[in-house]
Amino acid sequence: MRLLALMFFIAATSLLTAQQSASAPAQPTPLNLMPMPSKIQLGSGQWVVQQGLTISITGADDSRIRSAAQRFVEHLSRATGIPLRYQAGESGKATVAIHCEHAGDKVQKLGEDESYVLDVTDAGAKLSAPNALGAIHGLQTLLELVAPGPQGFAAPAVHIEDAPRFPWRGLLIDACRHWMPLEVVKRSLDGMEAVKMNVLHFHLSEDQAFRIESKKFPKLHELGSNGQYFTQEEIKEVIAYARDRGIRVMPEFDMPGHSQSWFVGYPELAAGPGPYSTQKHWGIFDPAMDPSKESTYKFLDKFIGEMTELFPDEFFHLGGDEVKGTQWDANPEIQNFMKSHSLKTNADLQTYFTQRVVRIIEKYKKTPVGWDEVLQPDLPKNVVVHSWRGPESEAKAVQEGHRALLSNGYYLDLAEPAEKHYLVDPLSGDAAALSPEQQKSILGGEACMNVDSRIWPRAAAIAERLWSQAEVREVESMYLRMGVESERLESLGLTHHSALRLMQERLAPGQLDELRTLSNMIEPAKRYARAHNHTADDALNRLPDSVPPESIPARNFSLLVDRIVAGSASPDDILSARELMTAWKMNHDKLSPALAGSQLLADDIPVSQNLSVAGAIGLEAMDMLAARSSAPSGWADQQISQLEPMRKPQAEVLLMIVPAIEKLVQSVPK
Repeated sequence: MRLLALMFFIAATSLLTAQQSASAPAQPTPLNLMPMPSKIQLGSGQWVVQQGLTISITGADDSRIRSAAQRFVEHLSRATGIPLRYQAGESGKATVAIHCEHAGDKVQKLGEDESYVLDVTDAGAKLSAPNALGAIHGLQTLLELVAPGPQGFAAPAVHIEDAPRFPWRGLLIDACRHWMPLEVVKRSLDGMEAVKMNVLHFHLSEDQAFRIESKKFPKLHELGSNGQYFTQEEIKEVIAYARDRGIRVMPEFDMPGHSQSWFVGYPELAAGPGPYSTQKHWGIFDPAMDPSKESTYKFLDKFIGEMTELFPDEFFHLGGDEVKGTQWDANPEIQNFMKSHSLKTNADLQTYFTQRVVRIIEKYKKTPVGWDEVLQPDLPKNVVVHSWRGPESEAKAVQEGHRALLSNGYYLDLAEPAEKHYLVDPLSGDAAALSPEQQKSILGGEACMNVDSRIWPRAAAIAERLWSQAEVREVESMYLRMGVESERLESLGLTHHSALRLMQERLAPGQLDELRTLSNMIEPAKRYARAHNHTADDALNRLPDSVPPESIPARNFSLLVDRIVAGSASPDDILSARELMTAWKMNHDKLSPALAGSQLLADDIPVSQNLSVAGAIGLEAMDMLAARSSAPSGWADQQISQLEPMRKPQAEVLLMIVPAIEKLVQSVPK
C-alpha cells in the first residue's frame, strides 16, 4: 500500500512545471523534495541504486557523519527493498562520496553552517558540506531523490546547493499534557531529521505533570508525574540521539504559572495554600509560584543548576506564559511585598520574578528563552522572546533589542490544515516592516504539539517554511510533496497512518472499509473544542482520535467540485465525483450494524447519516447539471437548509465535504 501511494504521488507531482535554473529561487519541480532546496539544476541521466553500493567519507573526523551514512544505507535498503549494507569505499571510487570540511562543535550551537552541495550523476553521488550538519541534511535529500522508475529505483542527475533560511527550526513536544514515552520521542527525532528540523523544544513541566527526574528535589517527579517521567539517563539518551541527527534539545520548565505539578511535592513554592494535585483538565489555572519568597529563588537556583548540567544546549526556556495572578491578589504577604518594592501590577511582579530567574539561568552560562508575556521594558536584552501570540509581539521584541522566535500559526494541536500553517511566515505581518538588519534577529520558529499521531505530516510543511526560500509558497505543490514525504516518514518508523488505521480496525472489526468511507471525509473539531469535554485521564480511542487533523480525500473532493462548477472537469472527474457520492449515499446502511453495536461509535450515527444525505443531495445536483435542467422552485433553498447544520461539529468531528456539496447545489441553474 505504501509503495502504491508513493508511486501515485510521484506520478502526480511529475505534472508540475519545473523551474530548473540553478540561479533561480527554488520553485515547484518534478522532484519530491521537502523542504525544497535553495538551488536545483536538473541534469541528464540517473543513478540506479544497486547492490554493492559503497560510501567514502573524507575530511573532518566527526562520528555523526558515519552514523548518518549508516542510517542512509539502512533507510535506502528499506525504501527500495534492495538488500544493502554499509560498505566503506575508496575515495574517488565510492558510489556515494561524502566530504566534510570541519568537525562540528562538541555542543551543537545556534548558527552553525548547515549548508551542503549535492551532485548526482550516472556513477553515483558526491556530497560536500562545511560540517556534519550539512552532511546529515544532504543525505536526507539524496534519500528523497530515489524513486521507482523504468530501470528500478533511481535518483535523477541533479546539482543541488542548499542552506536553511532560518537557523532555528524547532518542534515543541509537550510530554506533560499527554505522556510520550522514550520511543515516541526518538521516532519524532527521526522525523525531524528527515525534514531538516534542528531543535527539539522539550516541554517537561506543566499543570498536568512534571516529567523529568530531579535528584535534588525527587518529590517533583515522584509525586507530580503520575508515575510517568523521564529518568536523567533517558534524557541523556535523548540528547545523544538528537545530536547524532543534527538536533539540539532545549528544555522548558514553565514558571511562575502553569506550575501546579511542582506544588504537589513542594507546596511551599506556591502563592496559595494547598494541598495540591496534578491538574486533570486543560486551561489556565490559579496556582502560581510565590515571587515574594527568597526560598522560591533558592529552590529554583538548585533546580536550574541541576537541569543546566544535564542539558548541554545554550538555551533554557523558562516559560512565563498565562499567569492569572489570582493567588497573588489573594495573598496579603505578596501584596505587602509588592507595595514595599513599588510593584503596582501583577505584570510588574512577574517582571520582578522573571528578572530573578533570568539571573539564575545566566549564572549557569545559559541563554534564557521565555514566552512573549515576559517582554517588559526591563527585560534583559539577552532573553530570547518566543511569540505564541503573533508577529506583532515578535516584531516588538526585536524593536526592543531582543532576538525572537515565532510559534503563532504553527500550533499543530489546533487541527488546522497544512496550508494554513504553510503560509505563515516568521517575517510576515509586523515583522515584514522591520529593517533587514532587525530581521536577522528573528531566529526562526517552532511547530507545537502534544499528541504524537498529530505531528506528522503537517510538521513537514512548517519545516519547509523555515528552511526553504520565502518564494516557495505554491500550495498544491506542497500538498503533493507532503503526501510523498508522509509515506517516507511512515517508512522511517513513524506511525501517523498505521496507528490510526489500527485504531479504526479496533473500532469496527469486519467493517473497516465502511468506517474508512466515513472517516476519510471527517476531521476532528478545530482548535481546542475537544479539550473542553475531556480530561488528562480520558482514553483517546474514539472516532475523532482515529482520523488525521486534515482530510486530504475531502480536500481533493473539494478541488474536484471546483472543476465541475467551473466547467473544466474531465469525464473522469465527473465519474469520480459520482462514484464517491454514490458510495457515501449507500454507506450508512452498510455501517449501521457497527455503529449500533459499539458504545465508542454510538455518537457518530448522526454523522454517518449526514454523509449519506449529503451524498444523495450531491448526486441530485449532478443529475441536474448533466441534464442542463433548472432546479425546481425552492429546491436549492431546501437542500441548503439540510446541509447548513452539517457544517457544525457533531460528535466532536466535522463533515468536511459539506461546503463542496453546497457549491454543487448552488451551481444548478434556477
